[in-house]
Amino acid sequence: MTRSLIPWRWGRRQVPAREEETPFETLHREMMSLFDTFFRDFEQGLRAWSGGRALAPVMVPSVDVAETDEEVKVTADLPGLTDKDVEVTLDNDVLVIRGEKKQEREEKKRSYHLMERSYGRFERHIPLPEGLDLDRAEARFKNGVLTVTVPKLPEAKSKRRQIPVKED
Repeated sequence: MTRSLIPWRWGRRQVPAREEETPFETLHREMMSLFDTFFRDFEQGLRAWSGGRALAPVMVPSVDVAETDEEVKVTADLPGLTDKDVEVTLDNDVLVIRGEKKQEREEKKRSYHLMERSYGRFERHIPLPEGLDLDRAEARFKNGVLTVTVPKLPEAKSKRRQIPVKED
């Protein structure tokens, strides 16, 4: 009887304990119930604290890393941001992408006035391989997509050679 401790079972009824359950199975079932209750109550508390609105998800930009014989290219999707909202640094052999998304919405109608603000910071750390020319790294931002290109040092470039296969 193994189940995950991740609370994906919210809203499901608890299965009553069987008489032949071992003490470990009983402990496991009770711990699962405890986790389910905690996360359900935690989410309800946050929703009540936020005035019943759904909570904004934390921004975690998706990142693609591609390596060729010549360079390493990192592409991050940052919709709704501009180049001024993003900071890119190289710390030893780690590429760090930081940013902050600020969003404001105001709507005025005859019977109401709505104003919403949301802010979210993010930070991604991407370890880079050795043999890169960090001084020649470039970052470009276009249409919400950040592309960081770091060329390889000449001695780190692949020296690939085709070896012919002979039949005996």
